[in-house]
Amino acid sequence: MVLRSLQLLFLSLSILLGGSGALFAKDIDISGIRFGQNGNVTRFVLDVSEKAEPSIFLLADPYRVVIDLPEADWRASDSVKASGAVDGFRHGLFSPGIYRIVLDLKDPAVIKSSFHLPPRGGYGHRLVLDLETTSRDRFLVAVKDSKKARPVIVAKATPEVVSPRRSVTGKRVIVIDPGHGGPDPGNLGVIGVHEKVIVLAIARAVRDELVSTGRYDVRMTRDRDIFWPVRERFRIARRHGADLFISIHADSINRPDVKGGSVYNLSETASDKEAARLAARENKSDVIAGVNLEQADDEVSSILIDLAQRETMNFSAQFAAILVSELERDVPMLRRAHRFANLGMLKAPDVPSVLLEAGYLTNKQNARFLNSRDGQRRIAKAVRRAIDRYFEQMVALGR
Repeated sequence: MVLRSLQLLFLSLSILLGGSGALFAKDIDISGIRFGQNGNVTRFVLDVSEKAEPSIFLLADPYRVVIDLPEADWRASDSVKASGAVDGFRHGLFSPGIYRIVLDLKDPAVIKSSFHLPPRGGYGHRLVLDLETTSRDRFLVAVKDSKKARPVIVAKATPEVVSPRRSVTGKRVIVIDPGHGGPDPGNLGVIGVHEKVIVLAIARAVRDELVSTGRYDVRMTRDRDIFWPVRERFRIARRHGADLFISIHADSINRPDVKGGSVYNLSETASDKEAARLAARENKSDVIAGVNLEQADDEVSSILIDLAQRETMNFSAQFAAILVSELERDVPMLRRAHRFANLGMLKAPDVPSVLLEAGYLTNKQNARFLNSRDGQRRIAKAVRRAIDRYFEQMVALGR
């Protein structure tokens, strides 16, 4: 069939496009942050354990300053309030070897200066950025200049494991994708725990449940607080030769009475307004983490996608329906829990993929359930039952 015939081609392309080795950047500690304002200049100070050469660039729409540093241990307080031109900040491990800080700007501001201060007067090493408010036109010019001039921090090389589908072990390959991570925290919700933390705990519970059966080879896109761009998530699944890809998230809405999970599979047309809203939010993860979207590219040509995706989408919808029926036995679910949306992380042409929105972090009861071991265990068991049923059907179809 078309899907089978293209999988080897896609796997081969993944090997050819894989990264090469690189020198590791040295780790640092970040122990404090401060903001100050003097007229139209905002000063941002980082207390660091040693001198570190930052890679700084600007991004527009929305206005952002992105600061990349060697992989760091963040010990500073997250409760520090931004001031001046800075509206807020996010931070986290962007990729192995690169720690990213994103400053969200209220208005356009350019980097007037950046410099290092050695230990003195009771302070340790400090990295200082002075931001000067400016016009949009000047900011857009500075965006282009900053990308050309910035030094590049070399990410740590990570071994790429390309698994042939059902290779030596004969086990089905399942890739679990905990959403968000690193400088993209996802929703915060009413219990004060970020989405990226909760969905990682759920994903680990699913992994452990599947591994305990001995029937599946289970991989995760991340098993720590690190960010991957939206399209890199399904690329990871393809590099592993996945038979199934499950991305796990938790939703948020301005109605605290709404609770319950839902399962999405890919469609160019959203099933309803709520599905369209969710797709718009989830597809902004790259923007939140400071990804330069101008460099984004498609994994394969639209012709190859068209050839393979129709069959893949049928299998995705089939698994989504099974997953909803199993979750409804033990997990709070929305009334219409099977939905469709144009979600970037589900666009692998050759891997059946679904997104599980496990519930709403804006509902206190739902959020506590998702953050509890019992809730995570119930979700994991439902996912395992659904996967068992799905592959029993695949075997019956001779696949």
